[in-house]
Amino acid sequence: MTGRRILVINPNSSASVTAAIDEAVAPLRMSSGPEIEVVGLAEGPPSISSQRDSDSVVMPLVGRVTRDDADAFVLACFSDPGLHAVREAAGTRPVLGIAECGIFRALMLGERFGIIALSPSSIRRQQRMARVMGVDGRYAGSWSVGASAAETASADIRGRLIEAGRALVTQCRADVVVMGCAGMASHRAAIADAIGVPVVEPAQQAVAVAIGAVLLNT
Repeated sequence: MTGRRILVINPNSSASVTAAIDEAVAPLRMSSGPEIEVVGLAEGPPSISSQRDSDSVVMPLVGRVTRDDADAFVLACFSDPGLHAVREAAGTRPVLGIAECGIFRALMLGERFGIIALSPSSIRRQQRMARVMGVDGRYAGSWSVGASAAETASADIRGRLIEAGRALVTQCRADVVVMGCAGMASHRAAIADAIGVPVVEPAQQAVAVAIGAVLLNT
C-alpha cells in the first residue's frame, strides 16, 4: 500500500447499493495502490431518483468530505450530487463524479452514448447534464427501467436492464451504453454480452481516474 486512501461515497443510504459499489471497484484494489474505502451516507435517501433527492445530500456530502483526510473522493451517484460544492470543500484533493467520468469514458469508446436510467425524472437530469457538459450532440438518449437504486442491485432486474440497453442501441442508435446508477454495477458484463456494444460502469471509471490522480499527484 502507498499509505494513501480514496474514499468512495454512496450518497444514498442503501446498504445493498454500497455493497454493489464495493464489489465493482474490488478489481482496482492493488497491493501497490491506494486503499479504496467505500461508504454509504446515513443522512441520504434510500434512492436518489429526483432532483430534490440529489440536492438533499449536497451539504451532508460537503460535511463528510470536510471531516475526512482521504487523498481523493469519488461521489458514487450518477447525479453527481454536489460535485462542485464538494470540490470546493476538498481543496486541492481530487473529487470525481461517476457520471462525469462515465460519460467521458463512453466518448472514447464510440460516437454516440446512451444511458440506462432509473426513472423518467432521472432522464430529465441526464438530459440537462449532457447539455451542461457540452456533449449533447453525442448523447443518443436515456431509457428508464422504472426502479429504485436498491432494486438495481438485485438479480431480478437484470432482464429489464438488458432490455433498456438493447433499446438504446436499436431505437436510439447508441454504440456505447453507460449504466446510470452505481447499484447496477454487477450487471455490466451480462448487459454487454447481451447487447453487443461496450457498457461503461461509471463507478469503476471514476475510481480508476482517482487512482491515477493520487499516484501522479495531479
